[in-house]
Amino acid sequence: MNDRIERSPGVTPATDDLPGKGTAVGIGVLAFVAATGAMFFARQFFVPIAFAFTLHPLFSPVVRRLERLRLPTAVAAAVVVLGIVAAIACGLFALSRPMKGWIANAPASFDAAEQKLARLREPVKQVSAVADRIEHAADGGGAATQPAASRPSGEGRGPSPKESAPQPVAPQAPAPAAPGVLGRFLGTTTTILGGITEVLVLLLLLLASGDLFFAKLMKVMPTRQDKREAAEVVDEARRAVVRYVGVTAMINLGQAVLVALVLWLLGMPNFWLWALACFVLEFIPYLGATIMILLLSVVAFATFDSLGHTLAVPGSYLLITTIQNNVVSPYLYGDHLKLNPVAVLIGVLFWWFVWGIGGAFLAVPIIAVMRIVTRHTKSFHALSEFLGE
Repeated sequence: MNDRIERSPGVTPATDDLPGKGTAVGIGVLAFVAATGAMFFARQFFVPIAFAFTLHPLFSPVVRRLERLRLPTAVAAAVVVLGIVAAIACGLFALSRPMKGWIANAPASFDAAEQKLARLREPVKQVSAVADRIEHAADGGGAATQPAASRPSGEGRGPSPKESAPQPVAPQAPAPAAPGVLGRFLGTTTTILGGITEVLVLLLLLLASGDLFFAKLMKVMPTRQDKREAAEVVDEARRAVVRYVGVTAMINLGQAVLVALVLWLLGMPNFWLWALACFVLEFIPYLGATIMILLLSVVAFATFDSLGHTLAVPGSYLLITTIQNNVVSPYLYGDHLKLNPVAVLIGVLFWWFVWGIGGAFLAVPIIAVMRIVTRHTKSFHALSEFLGE
């Protein structure tokens, strides 16, 4: 008699699914690592494209209005891009002289701040020295109380005449220092200008092509339901990007005006340059405010002698940005852009690592679009829940 374990048809033990799930997770991890590596090494290719697609929903309504004035689409797109170029050129021309003066005085300011910080560190060094002496006394004198027999044989004696004098070591050229956070943030002028040129050219082509990409997307969708869902995703993504950039620009402008007024009252030099830096850096959640506080702290240490006056500069900025993040932004964004703050911070750090400062600026629009796409995709519903508030 043969003993057999009969299985019902269509029933599979739960353990049979584990290898398949493990393989799927491993493939997903490998795909994520491969995609991250590809985006990291090809960021000079991806970043201008991402910026152009982000700016396209902002300026496409302007092109549509110019088309109503009987202008061809290509001409209307060229007018919009030339207007952007003119605005950038005027801004750079207006800022060139003050920026040159600030950059020329920056080394002296940083040296002065370093000297003042060194004076502040002196009491700390004295306290540390006293603590070391107390610890040395508590240990019974340390090495000084060691018996002579326990000391190394050569300790306490002068150099042997047979020992040769140490040969002088030829000085070596110092290794090039790795770029710090500010170096990576600022980049080089050539890289920045080249990136801006690529973005403007791609934006011109996108605006001149009209709704070509949307029409192609609708064409490749197999069913009417897929076409309807794709149209909803694209429209919702456009509205989310436009609202985020527009509302953020309005909030940053108001905050920059308030920062300029406060810094002027505190006697900070070049206060309106700091207001401009506030307007730009506040597009980067969390990290932009951190960079502003660090820079203001250094310049305040170099400018003012009073510690209270010095701390008032970064403290006032911290107060303003805290009120903006917790009161103004939630009210103006409303329910249109509710993202998980932890997911936003992780996303900003991830995209800064992958795409540099450009990725930090694009992080929130990318996360918002990812949440919209994943919310309409059943298999990625868990990711949508994580990204949402």
